[in-house]
Amino acid sequence: MTAVQKVIDTDVHNTFKTPYDLAEYLPEPWKTKVATSGIGNAWHGIWSPIGVFRKDCLPPDGGPAASNPDFMVKDLIEPYHMEYAILTGDAMNICTHPDPDYAAAICKAYNDYMIKEWLPKHESFKGAILVAGQDPQLAAREIDRLAGHPDMVEVLMGSAQRAGLGQRQFHPIYEAAERNGLPVAIHPGAEGSGGTYASAAGMPTRYLEWHTNLSQNYMAHTVSLVCEGVFEKFPNLKFVMLEGGLAWLPHLMWRLDKNYKALRSQVPWLKRLPSQYIRDHCYFSTQPIEEPDNPKYLGDLFNMIDAENMIMFSSDYPHWDNDSPMEILTKLGPDMRRKIFYDNAKSLYNL
Repeated sequence: MTAVQKVIDTDVHNTFKTPYDLAEYLPEPWKTKVATSGIGNAWHGIWSPIGVFRKDCLPPDGGPAASNPDFMVKDLIEPYHMEYAILTGDAMNICTHPDPDYAAAICKAYNDYMIKEWLPKHESFKGAILVAGQDPQLAAREIDRLAGHPDMVEVLMGSAQRAGLGQRQFHPIYEAAERNGLPVAIHPGAEGSGGTYASAAGMPTRYLEWHTNLSQNYMAHTVSLVCEGVFEKFPNLKFVMLEGGLAWLPHLMWRLDKNYKALRSQVPWLKRLPSQYIRDHCYFSTQPIEEPDNPKYLGDLFNMIDAENMIMFSSDYPHWDNDSPMEILTKLGPDMRRKIFYDNAKSLYNL
């Protein structure tokens, strides 16, 4: 089995070797804080027995996994024929920090670090503008500041929020993204910290439960985005759901459409069935792809959701459960594979 001819990876987690790398891009008092005690990203506090990163992704010169651009090219980009890799970083957990000014400062510093230290290193690297939802006005300013950079191709925020992402306090972020022609992506990691929810049943006991339940958060955000009218208010906005799974999508669309038919008076701004907004505005990453015992079931599910136009490949490198483009979705037809592994991302990100 060989990789598809061309691949665009929509979720690659580059990082820095030490907090000192980020500190130089921060003003005081944050510079001293990060240099002496790290970013202080919120954490859900649930221990993983296997860690988060693959042990074989450590660069030969030392440092954390995915902290060396040259090694990433040799370990990921070249072996899998990746034309582009969207670098999503490792700082989105700042989304639950209690200090909105500090969170915004970290995002700005991380974006400047990305632009200087990563994007020039290889022609495949593209960046995401990290923003924090604690102060959407500051987030909108950051989007406007960097949207003109040719290698920054989306807006990124953490999916761990204290409210559904469709609610109007987040709308300045979407307005700025639409104004600048950029999609918005969300990514998990801090669910259960900073007053956010780890699951619909509260805080789970173990990492296995936490990791499995992440898709519940994505279901809630999807319903919120549609029902709050985000895609009517911002008709050109595209939304990317990274690392939230996708097997839940058919039943959510069916249930939401059914309920809308009886309860549409509560959402008079919606002009179409909820599922139509999801199909027209939302994209979902492959990793972590659900893996039924019978591969035919996944193919059936893909047919239910128009997957060839909504799904994009992501490796989630260098996390423990990351996927190789040579090993997933091998049973799909060549046209659908080409769209999922390449065409959809090329079109969405204007690459």
